[in-house]
Amino acid sequence: MPQPPLPQPHLDRTPITFEQYDEYTPQKLELWDGFYNYGGQDMTGFHLAILTNMGLRAAVSHVPIAQWLAAIQEVALQNPKLDDALRDRLVRASAELNVIAEILEE
Repeated sequence: MPQPPLPQPHLDRTPITFEQYDEYTPQKLELWDGFYNYGGQDMTGFHLAILTNMGLRAAVSHVPIAQWLAAIQEVALQNPKLDDALRDRLVRASAELNVIAEILEE
């Protein structure tokens, strides 16, 4: 039987299928060195399922905006499609968003 598609988080909470639950939810969650784990199993599907059920708006609301922006910038800057001009624009835009995040978090 083929593996079901990975859950796809949206802005608002959405359900996953039983097949996704069955495939991506570990039978037993374990805590190893402070991290959820299940015997070396790839946890990507599980994490995506949680974010899908939670919704990205809710996930974002529980973490300071500056941390989300830092993560987005880091991942975006690693994209090989960025040329120098786009990279510079991204850095400038991130700096502007960080100023706004600081104001919002005061």
